[in-house]
Amino acid sequence: MNIIELSNLTFYWPNQTERTLDIPIYQQNQGSKVFIKGPSGSGKSTLLSLLTGILSPTEGTVIINGIDINQLTSNQRDRFRADHIGYIFQQFNLLPYLSVIDNVILPYQFSSKKSLSKQELINEAKRLLTTLQLPSSHFDKPITDLSIGQQQRVAAARAFIGKPKLIIADEPTSALDHETRFAFIQLLMNECEESGASLLFVSHDPSLESLFDHSIDLRELNNVGDIT
Repeated sequence: MNIIELSNLTFYWPNQTERTLDIPIYQQNQGSKVFIKGPSGSGKSTLLSLLTGILSPTEGTVIINGIDINQLTSNQRDRFRADHIGYIFQQFNLLPYLSVIDNVILPYQFSSKKSLSKQELINEAKRLLTTLQLPSSHFDKPITDLSIGQQQRVAAARAFIGKPKLIIADEPTSALDHETRFAFIQLLMNECEESGASLLFVSHDPSLESLFDHSIDLRELNNVGDIT
C-alpha cells in the first residue's frame, strides 16, 4: 500500500500565471523513508503544504493513507492531519509557555484517536523523549531552557505522539552541526522502525540522502523546474 499518492498535481498561487508545482505522478510506499532534496525556491514548502492539506491543489489528487484529502472539508482535513500526520517543522514551532511534556502531548488533544488516558499519554511522551535521548531531568522544564538540539528532539517526539502513519520533516537539521545532524537522523529512523511510520524528509543538504531508502530531486519530479 502507498502512504502517499499524487496524480496530475498542479498548483498555482493566486494571481500567478506560472505554475509552482506540476507533478504528474508520485508514490511512496508505506513504511519507506524518502529524502527529497532541492534548493530554495524549488517548491519544497508548497509540496509539504499540499501533502498535509494546508493548501489545496489547483488540479489533481493528493491521497494520504488511502484518503483523497481534497475531498475532505477544512475541519476534516485538520482532524485527518492530527490523526495521521506527524510534522517536524524547520523552526520547531514549540510553545515557549509549555513544559517539554506538555509540548509533546499537545497534538494528541486535537486527534480523534484518543485511546490513551492522560497518564498513558504522559508515559508515551516520556518514552519517546527517552528514545530520542533527552534526559529525564528536562521533561518538566520550559522549552526555553533547552538547547537547539534538545528542542529538536522535543519536536520529533511531538511528531510521533499518537503513532501517526506519516512523519514529514521539513529541514529539521538545518540548525545542527554535522555530527549532531547524523545522530539525530539515526534516532528518527529508529523510531520510524519502532512505530511503523513512513518518513518524508525534506532538505537541501545532499550529504544526508544516503541514509534513506530513496532520494528524489524535486526539480526532476516537478515539471516546472526552479521557482523564484
